[in-house]
Amino acid sequence: MEVLKYVTTFLNDLVKILSEMSPYLLLGFFFAGLLYAFIPKKKIEKYFNGKPFRSSVLASLLGVPLPLCSCGVIPTGTAFYKNGASKGGTVSFLISTPQTGVDSILATFSLLGLPFAIIRPLAALVTGITGGLITSVVTKTESDTRTFQKQTEEHKTFTQKVVDAFRYGFIEFIQDISKWLVIGLVLAAIISALIPNEFFELMNMPPIVQMFLILLVSIPLYICATGSIPLAAILILKGISPGAAFDLLMAGPATNAATITMIGKVLGKRSLITYLATIIAGAVGCGLIIDYALPTQWFTEIAHQHLGHNHGQSINLWQFTSGIVLIVLIINGYVQKYLNTKKSTIQLNNNTMEIKTIKVEGMTCNHCKANVENNLEKLDFLSKADVNLSDKTVTLKGDNFEMEKIKEVIDSLGYKQIE
Repeated sequence: MEVLKYVTTFLNDLVKILSEMSPYLLLGFFFAGLLYAFIPKKKIEKYFNGKPFRSSVLASLLGVPLPLCSCGVIPTGTAFYKNGASKGGTVSFLISTPQTGVDSILATFSLLGLPFAIIRPLAALVTGITGGLITSVVTKTESDTRTFQKQTEEHKTFTQKVVDAFRYGFIEFIQDISKWLVIGLVLAAIISALIPNEFFELMNMPPIVQMFLILLVSIPLYICATGSIPLAAILILKGISPGAAFDLLMAGPATNAATITMIGKVLGKRSLITYLATIIAGAVGCGLIIDYALPTQWFTEIAHQHLGHNHGQSINLWQFTSGIVLIVLIINGYVQKYLNTKKSTIQLNNNTMEIKTIKVEGMTCNHCKANVENNLEKLDFLSKADVNLSDKTVTLKGDNFEMEKIKEVIDSLGYKQIE
């Protein structure tokens, strides 16, 4: 009977959290698609260079609303850097973008309330600008060995952009974050079912200790900006300080072992150290402000209201419908990914050119896929490059492969070809 009680609580909490978030997530996905279609990255690359303050501010301002989590922001930031962006501007973008986005801002408001939804993008903006300025100073003596390729811009009609907006927002973007969103929801429901309310308060740990414990876990592990929200809300319900919960929201999406490795490889050790130091200092600083300078009820009331086991609030029809739509979209994302992989395999096999498959580490999302494919297909001897994210492979079609050049391209993007 005890097991059944925990299972029932887990399922109830999972449905409750999903229902609270889904209307805001769907709206966020729509805005994410609009940003992707109407503000393509080729148009914003020009803002990532120039004077340190200008490039840092513009890169952070552009990065905050963009719907890119840590796995997607690295290939995008790498592409900006390869096409001429300064290290300062690139680091600003890499710090500010994964912490938040239009989708996660709306979802943060749904579960954590307006104060968190305001402070989260502000913290991303300030830390992004700060990290970019410091990077510009500490790397100004480094030599630039990059070679730039001329970029062609594809012109699309308004109708094509609208189609791209829906395709990206409700298919590709969901494909990228669905795994981590589901993990965040399930972990939050498990913690909610197994750990008593006010558990962390009973442990009597000072907020600063809680913050460093959260950072210790958050920095090497990965969870997307949206997936971190239910975890933060449940941890607040269990008694963790709002400042420590904010550290999870800030450091969890912005850092992980793969990101750290790739930044060090592409931008160098000085940029990496600045990147990590800025995020850690920003997270602790914001956490201290939240815990000691602002009213606690601003950051705890909403979580208790929405997720407390005895609040008695029922799920309305709009929330229920939105939850079903979100589940269908997540399932559709996996189906589309499978069908696209199968279609690409058939197309590659129906040709007379040479085909070769290589293993590449570090590819995690559709941005990685597009980045690797687009850059490899610029090589004269390749007519097609097709990435399989599930197998971490790239299937190449062409004639007279020059494997050294292929390896150079992959390495320059921050990935690693396995021999």
